[in-house]
Amino acid sequence: MNTPCVELYTGAAMPLLGLGTWQSQPGQVQQAVEVAIDNGYRHIDCAHIYGNEKEIGAGINSRIQKGVVKREDMFIVSKLWNHFHEQEEVKPAFMKTLTNLNLSYLDLYFMHSPMGTKLHKDQSEAVESSDVDYIDTWKEMEKLVDEGLVKAIGVSNFSVAQLERLLSACRIKPAVHQVELHPYLTQPRLVQYCKFKGIVLTAYSPLGSPERPFRRDDEPVLLDDHVVNEIGKNYGKTSAQVLLRYHVQRGVAAVPKSVTPSQIKENIQIFDFSLSEDDMITLEGLNRNWRIAKWEFDGLPNHKFYPFKED
Repeated sequence: MNTPCVELYTGAAMPLLGLGTWQSQPGQVQQAVEVAIDNGYRHIDCAHIYGNEKEIGAGINSRIQKGVVKREDMFIVSKLWNHFHEQEEVKPAFMKTLTNLNLSYLDLYFMHSPMGTKLHKDQSEAVESSDVDYIDTWKEMEKLVDEGLVKAIGVSNFSVAQLERLLSACRIKPAVHQVELHPYLTQPRLVQYCKFKGIVLTAYSPLGSPERPFRRDDEPVLLDDHVVNEIGKNYGKTSAQVLLRYHVQRGVAAVPKSVTPSQIKENIQIFDFSLSEDDMITLEGLNRNWRIAKWEFDGLPNHKFYPFKED
């Protein structure tokens, strides 16, 4: 079974459910990718900063070599990290990802955030903000499309104002915007804006990122929400399946992370039911503007392009 897709403005079909790989450890992620592909996943979401692209590439290529899939069946995504926003660093960073994944092209390449950074001159682990403009970074990403290295480009963690500014200056429009989305953070203004502009959305942390390393004990657990649990019981589905269905039913792709085979299989079993309109409204009503990924590390909230000041 292959997952249903959403069409990008480029004409490409992006599967509505993908495998997220943030925090998937190198010793586990290859098997996770193989299990996912064996069970119908065709969309794999990667990033340089996750530090596991070689293993992900090994998993993808093992399934291509075994004849389970062809490369053209897959939709492979990665992201340009903040340290590589300088114009001369964009293509080398992309090529590093391509080499690690052992692929000849990507289907989609995101700018991971609008915030450029650089390592401190003393070569310590300290990070400082860079003045590079994300529009200049974007122009280098457009060249990757021109060269046939990537089929589409997109952004991640941008505000509406930043999207407006980019759209006014770009030659190639972002095809996808990947942001944190779930019933506790519905971002209606951003969702409506992207829909109006023909930009497809991908939801990261669609299950509320329960295994995130910076979780505090007093923070809510979306998967344990009573309303979500009750809706799941009505359909004979888990809370995770309800939350993923909530996204894909409105044309938003979702990329839940898992390295557990049973969870990977469970997460894709969401195309055999539909939530009622009332249930969709109920889930939307759970919004509390609660953002998990605030990007509060490395002094980023003081960055001139910090995207969450509008919240």
